[in-house]
Amino acid sequence: MQTQLVSCLLIISQLFRFCHADVGTAAQYTPPYLPTACYGDDQTQFPSSNLFAAAGDGIWDNGASCGRQYLVRCISASRPGTCAPDQTIQVKIVDYAPTAQSQPSTPSTTIVLSETAFSGITNMAIDSINIEFQQ
Repeated sequence: MQTQLVSCLLIISQLFRFCHADVGTAAQYTPPYLPTACYGDDQTQFPSSNLFAAAGDGIWDNGASCGRQYLVRCISASRPGTCAPDQTIQVKIVDYAPTAQSQPSTPSTTIVLSETAFSGITNMAIDSINIEFQQ
């Protein structure tokens, strides 16, 4: 009886995901990063890790995304070997990508990562990647 219960729970757990992540695209941008749409010229907006990002239209939410933290992981790219395996970073949204001081490497992505953030989940220079992200 106990074996059947464990088997049943295992099957049910495969049918339902217990965590939720979205899929999108990411580009990178380079300095200058100031001023930002969220915090203007305030230098203290940037985390000491330099893991920050600009929100694309899909997550901007009329500025409500300012300060949000996202877990981001590279899942694929146009060149094999681009994604750093098993690397997930946490970034803080500090800007709005379409109005950022520095233009992203690819327009109209879900999120635009700082140089440090982008290199934290990739192994090589590339314009954009496919990502999994979660607030």
